[in-house]
Amino acid sequence: MVAVCGIPKSEAEKFAAEHHIPHVFGSFDEMLAGVEVEAVDLAVPNYLHAPFIIQAAKAGKHVFCEKPLTGYFGDPGMPKDELVGKRPKQMMLDRVVEECDRVADALKASGIKFGYAENWVHAPGFNKLWRLAAQAKGTVLRIEAEESHSGSHAAYAKQWRLSGGGSLMVKGSHPLGAALELKAREGMLKLGRPIRPASVICEVGHLTWIEAFKQEEKEYLRTGWQDVEDWGIIVVKFEDGSVAEVKAADTTLGGVHNYLEAYLSNARLRVNIAPNDACVAYAPAPEIFGDEYIAEKIETKGGWTFPSPDEDWFQGYYQEIADFISAVIEDRQPLASLALAREVMVVLYAAYVAAEEGRRVDVTPFL
Repeated sequence: MVAVCGIPKSEAEKFAAEHHIPHVFGSFDEMLAGVEVEAVDLAVPNYLHAPFIIQAAKAGKHVFCEKPLTGYFGDPGMPKDELVGKRPKQMMLDRVVEECDRVADALKASGIKFGYAENWVHAPGFNKLWRLAAQAKGTVLRIEAEESHSGSHAAYAKQWRLSGGGSLMVKGSHPLGAALELKAREGMLKLGRPIRPASVICEVGHLTWIEAFKQEEKEYLRTGWQDVEDWGIIVVKFEDGSVAEVKAADTTLGGVHNYLEAYLSNARLRVNIAPNDACVAYAPAPEIFGDEYIAEKIETKGGWTFPSPDEDWFQGYYQEIADFISAVIEDRQPLASLALAREVMVVLYAAYVAAEEGRRVDVTPFL
């Protein structure tokens, strides 16, 4: 790592000092112009993903970008106090497809490598599940997957203008990406082409807006969601007739809840990304384990818990970065590609249309 940039720059300077990074910048422009960089890792809020990808591509830099690829964040000139999430979702879907195409054009023109940072498809448990499914050779009939916890710690996640959506966008993009990847791999194995999504139905909710919840004296869930949902479910129907049920919520206690279960015609497979029982602990009082880390977003260290021996490894973070770096060195495309990133965007925003209009939405015209 040769450089880091961030706002405020003082925070980037602290990060650089901790990780022995020689150059620090207060803007992306300055970094691209001020130091020799081969690749950039875009760990920035959602609304900055697409413009930074395009900017890096024009500068000839390989790009590793956090999920989701992009989104709808409003139009230039919109009043600052207008709630972007109230805008028609069909318009949002159309704009997102246009933005995805602009990103694709920029990447194609530059010839750089693009890595989509979807850690679920790199998680060891997910890839073991896939290898078992490939050996079983049965039909993947149904997929059930979820990412939920007690609420994002990032303030930007609470407003559509910055995040591009709520629980389905910020969390649901993970299990959705894994479900789409699983069916794509099945198709490549059996048909020589991916099995693609065909249509979606969806429901969203604002559960922390329920009046009874507001009256509770103590809140264990994060609140303050502005114009984004804090719960949602998408049902994807694939072109072969199979289905995927994808759930996401900011209203789930007990830590991060990440799993995927695949129902095959001749097998049933499940991966518990978090929590998992690689290590299980019990303490009658939360202070017993002191400062020892247990797991992300749990409310207490008391009672039964599932301490993660290596949370980053289980969730595929090491593996996704290693794959991207190897792809650049070996001159190949990363495993999690632009195609997956775009498909996630289309299905997600088609799902928002389905929820708003109360109907099934055909996604094939947008893929």
